[in-house]
Amino acid sequence: MAEDVSPTPRYDPNADLRWLLRRPWVLVSRLIVVLWRLAGLGLRLAVQSSSTDARVQQRLARAILETLNDLGPCFIKVGQALSTRPDLVRRDWLEELARLQDDLPPFPHPVALALIEEELGAPAHQLFEEFPDYPMAAASLGQVYRARLAEGHWVAVKVQRPDLPFILRRDLVIIRSLAVLAAPFLPLNLGFGLGAIIDEFGSTLFEEIDYRREADNAERFASLFQDHPEVTVPAVVRPLSSRRVLTTSWINGTKLQSRRELEAHHLDPAALIRTGVIAGLQQLLEFGYFHADPHPGNLFALPGKTNGLGHVAYVDFGMMDSLSDADRLTLTGAVVHLINRDFDALARDFVALGFLNPSTPLGPIVPALEEVLGGALGENVGSFNFKAITDRFSELMYDYPFRVPARFALIIRAVVSQEGLAMRLDPDFRIIRVAYPYVAKRLLAGDTAEMREKLLEVIFDRDGRLRVERLENLLAVVENGSASTDLLPVARDGLRLLLGKEGTSLRQRLLLSLVSHDRLHTDDLQALLGLVRRTFSARKLATGLLSRLNPLAA
Repeated sequence: MAEDVSPTPRYDPNADLRWLLRRPWVLVSRLIVVLWRLAGLGLRLAVQSSSTDARVQQRLARAILETLNDLGPCFIKVGQALSTRPDLVRRDWLEELARLQDDLPPFPHPVALALIEEELGAPAHQLFEEFPDYPMAAASLGQVYRARLAEGHWVAVKVQRPDLPFILRRDLVIIRSLAVLAAPFLPLNLGFGLGAIIDEFGSTLFEEIDYRREADNAERFASLFQDHPEVTVPAVVRPLSSRRVLTTSWINGTKLQSRRELEAHHLDPAALIRTGVIAGLQQLLEFGYFHADPHPGNLFALPGKTNGLGHVAYVDFGMMDSLSDADRLTLTGAVVHLINRDFDALARDFVALGFLNPSTPLGPIVPALEEVLGGALGENVGSFNFKAITDRFSELMYDYPFRVPARFALIIRAVVSQEGLAMRLDPDFRIIRVAYPYVAKRLLAGDTAEMREKLLEVIFDRDGRLRVERLENLLAVVENGSASTDLLPVARDGLRLLLGKEGTSLRQRLLLSLVSHDRLHTDDLQALLGLVRRTFSARKLATGLLSRLNPLAA
C-alpha cells in the first residue's frame, strides 16, 4: 500500500463558519432539526432550571441526556465533554451527563467495505484472509470488525463513519453559534466563555478522527509500558492503517465490566483493579502522557499476574493527552498536601495548576477547601472516595472562582472513569489506598531530582526541622499498602539515596536539622532511629525476602 499522505482535517471555527454560510441548504436543513429538538428542552430549562426540587433537576438532566443522544455523534461528544466540567454544569446534572453512551447503530456494511478499499487500495477480501459481514461494535465515530490475516493472526479493524469531517464541521458551527447566543441565559457557571470551550472541544475531536494520529498514540503508549508485562497494548498493523482505517492486533480478553464474569474466567478483580489504578498513576505522575478514556469498553482483563498485579490491556487511543513536567510535580505534591491536611499549600497548588487565578485571595479559599476535602478524608486515608470528592468539589467550584483548565478536563474524566470502573468491580474500593502508597514509594525512592526536592519539602518544616511523623506516615502507608508488605525495595532505595551522590542535599538537611543552635537534638535523633528499627526490623526484612523467593511461603 502506498504511504497515506491525505490531508488531516482541522478545526477552524472562523473558516468553518464561512464554509457553512456558503452552503445555506446544509445550514438551514440541519438548523431546523437541531432547533426543533432543542426548543422543547430550552423551554423546560427556562421554566424549571431554577427549581430547588432535586427530582425536577434530575428530570431536566435526563431530558438533556435524551436530546443529545437523539442529535447524534457530535452532540453526544459535547455532552461527554461537559460531564467533565464541574465549573460549567450543575452537579445534579453531571451524573446524568456522565451516563451518555457511545453505543450507536452501525452504518451499512457495504459503505464500510467501500471505505476500506478507498483507503487501503484493495478490497477487504484481498487484504484479509477472513472479513466478517457485521461489526463487533459501533460507536459515534466508527465501528470495529474482527478480521483474520493470511498469517492466521486476528486483528481489529476500525472503520470511520462516512462523511464524518463534514458532519462534525457542520454541527460544531451550529453548536458554537447557538452556545454563544444562549450562554447568557443558561444556568452555567461560565456565561460568556462557551465559545472558547467549544473551540477546545472541536480541536480535540478533529484530532481524534485522524486514525494515523491514534496509531502514533498507541505506539507511544506501548513504548512507555514496554517494561511492564502487566500492561498490554495492541500492535498497530501499519500497512493496513490509514487516516480513516486503523488495524491493530486483536485483544482476546474479558471486559472489565462485571466482577462475576471476571471470576468466572478465574481472574482476580482486586489484582486487576490495582493494575489499572497504578498504570493510571504512572501515566499521570511519571510519564506525563495518559489514556483519557479508560472506561470498561476500553480495558480488558488478560490471564496471568506479575508481582501480584493482574494483566490488563488498553485499547482505543483516540483520546490521549499530555501533562507538563511542572504539572506532574505539582500534582504529586498536591496528593501529599491533601493527605497531610496542608490546605494552605493545597490552595497554592490550585493556583500553580491554573484552577485559581494568581490574583485570587486565598484567605476564603483555604477554609472552604478544608471543609470540603478535610471532612472527606476523615481519620482514615482509606475512606477517601474520589467520586464523592468531585461531587462536593463541584459545588465549591460553582460558588468560588475555580475554573477547570482545558488541560485538566480530560484528567478529571480519566480519574473519575478509573475509579468508577474499580468501584463497579469492588464497591469498597478507595483509589487513595493505592495512590498514596504509590506516591510515598516514589518520594522515598528519590529516583529523580524532582522527587528528591519534593521529599525534602515533605519531611522538613519551614524552619528546617525534621518532621519524623511525616516520614513515619510515608513509611506506614507503603508498609500497609495492599500490593505488598515487602520493604526490601524501600530499604534498598532509601540507603541508595542516603549514601549516594544524589542524596547530598538530604544528608545536609538532615545534619542541620539534628544539629542546630549549637546543640544536638537527641529527641529527633532517637525518634528517627526508633522509626528505622521498627520499620526495617530483621523479621520484616526476612519476611519480605522469603516472599520474594517463594510467594507461597509468605
